Amino acid sequence: MRLTMSEHSLFAILLRSRWWASAAIAAGIAGFSRALLPQDLWPFGAAGALPFLVISVIAARRQWHTPSAARVAAVAVACQAMSRVEFIALLTRALSDAGHRVQPADPAALLAEKAGRRTLYGCARWKAASNGIEALEALDAIRARHAAHDAAFVALGEVAQAARVHAARSGIRIVGPAELTVLLRGSAPRA
Repeated sequence: MRLTMSEHSLFAILLRSRWWASAAIAAGIAGFSRALLPQDLWPFGAAGALPFLVISVIAARRQWHTPSAARVAAVAVACQAMSRVEFIALLTRALSDAGHRVQPADPAALLAEKAGRRTLYGCARWKAASNGIEALEALDAIRARHAAHDAAFVALGEVAQAARVHAARSGIRIVGPAELTVLLRGSAPRA
């Protein structure tokens, strides 16, 4: 059974916020408990800060691995300047470094396999300023031909809302500039 939380709940909002926001709330709860509760009861009031402290740690861990906006922009600019062959080689190297066995699946697609799971990375329109549903339908057809479990659509430009809806329905992950920067990690080009 998988538990889910509303995206509008306080904890979900705090998970999307900077880590120090939750830490500040935890410190405030502990401070008010110390100031307002009797000496023998304040530790129990301060215990109410623990969920906020846990959220702070989770948010900090997530943010530690998130590239800065400047880094994302630099990688996007460097990737935009590459030819398709250079970009495919870069992505192949990054996936191989992450432990995937990579092979070409199409002139602009890679099939990456790790632990028996096959993921198709579609790069046909990675440089396009905008992408519609047609590009995702083409990727879905390639995924079916190669019997891939998952598909990822690499796009540095905008992806239309209809295409995003189609991607969600089809189980296609959209790899935008931020996700691409994380995926490329040490292989990412310097601008």
